[in-house]
Amino acid sequence: MADPDPSQPFRPLSRQEIYDAIKATSKQEFILDDMIRLGFWMPEQGNPAVPDAIIRRRGELNRELNELLHKQRRFENREAALAAHRKKRMAESKVRQKETKERNARLRQEKAERWRERKQREILYLGEGVSGGLSELQSVPERLSRHQLPDFANAETLASAMGITLGELSFLAFHREVSKTTHYRRFAIPKKSGGERIISAPMPRLKAAQTWILENLLQKVSVHDAAHGFVPDRSIITNASNHIGRDIVINVDLQNFFPSVTQARTKGLFKSLGYSEHIATILSLLCTEPEMDTLELDGQIWHVAMGGRFLPQGSPASPAITNILCRKFDARLSGMARKLGFTYTRYADDVTFSAGGETVEKYKTLLWRAKAIIHEEGFIVHPDKLRIMRLGSRQEVTGLIVNKAIGIPREDLRRFRAVLRQVEQDGPAGKRWHGSGHNILAVLGGYVNFIHMVTPEKAAPLRERVLALQSKHGWQREIRHRPRALAPEAGNPAARSADGGGFFKSILRKLGFGK
Repeated sequence: MADPDPSQPFRPLSRQEIYDAIKATSKQEFILDDMIRLGFWMPEQGNPAVPDAIIRRRGELNRELNELLHKQRRFENREAALAAHRKKRMAESKVRQKETKERNARLRQEKAERWRERKQREILYLGEGVSGGLSELQSVPERLSRHQLPDFANAETLASAMGITLGELSFLAFHREVSKTTHYRRFAIPKKSGGERIISAPMPRLKAAQTWILENLLQKVSVHDAAHGFVPDRSIITNASNHIGRDIVINVDLQNFFPSVTQARTKGLFKSLGYSEHIATILSLLCTEPEMDTLELDGQIWHVAMGGRFLPQGSPASPAITNILCRKFDARLSGMARKLGFTYTRYADDVTFSAGGETVEKYKTLLWRAKAIIHEEGFIVHPDKLRIMRLGSRQEVTGLIVNKAIGIPREDLRRFRAVLRQVEQDGPAGKRWHGSGHNILAVLGGYVNFIHMVTPEKAAPLRERVLALQSKHGWQREIRHRPRALAPEAGNPAARSADGGGFFKSILRKLGFGK
């Protein structure tokens, strides 16, 4: 405490000032300083100095001791404080975890609800490796208008236009690596040149969808004039008539014609027409299929995909798709042939060139350039089916003779008359025509109609004999009804896609099926 100032009047200390002074020093030091302030103790008199020093030293020691005690208490309570702090933080963390868990559960529920709502009106997934681009809904109206094609905002509008539900559309388009069900019936038919041709005939529901695509989309798109296969008002006759009486006729066969058109190329075709990637993906999946192998496992029949998807031979949409895809192909070959003086036509995978006069000698140049264009356009020339037919030998185009006029090969007519005579003598049982023994009377009727289309004068007597046989044996033309709508249970793509889950796929991989 400071010494009193004689010039200042005496003022008693307040209680708070006394408390503060004692707290800052000690009780003894405050008493000593206050006695000096009040004049009861005169330091200059030299009276006892030792107690004064002791009192002040005691105050200093007390302050140091209090400080040490304070530090000791803080150290002793540190573990308890840390434990209390940890307990508090744990409680706060549990509250936050509970809130986070509830929030995440709520978000998952909301997301699942939104997903269920979207699945009711959209197609979001169609299988592994083929679902990319389903979120892209932007079409190109100018291109669609150019081809007079309808626009579809999404899968729901496409399904409505096709007359089926969204679930049914998803079921038909869904890609499965392994499944208990199949949309195709596969069988082999003999080729005229030997070997077998695998036909994948779509089941009624898928066939109805493919037919709708053909009639409402594909047939509206123009094709090149050189294309004659599966084009309205064109046939093998219009194809062959372009090559009658030529000095040289060249036939080039395209190997694996339909399998070379993959799902990616088909999807690109629909996109080039103006459809969004969403719609193009669905349409391409409806029109393609993978090569399938069938095996039995634990009494169940499984269908296993052996590769990528491609156009099946047997689908009503496949020929029209190839004709549209081949517009550039046909234009290049037609332009090249015209420059060299040749005529060019194509019937599906059968490419034909013909010429007369001095142009004949350019056929090697023609073949070299044609092979290059075919390769550049993504196709392959069949090495065993290249035929060069000169004047004087039998010239044949798509199964018809074209030397002087269109006709059917004599040996075919001769064999047909022989089979007809056998059926007349012994009945239809066991008889075959062109490798087919199923419903021989219907097969004979179909072939006589073909003869009538090519040479009506030769068909008249043969047709009378066929009609007589059909009447004698009670044959009636089979009436085929349009496919019924999909069954309600077929409209659940999620359930169908569960076929061949992880357990079965692992077994199938061990057996060597699939990837």
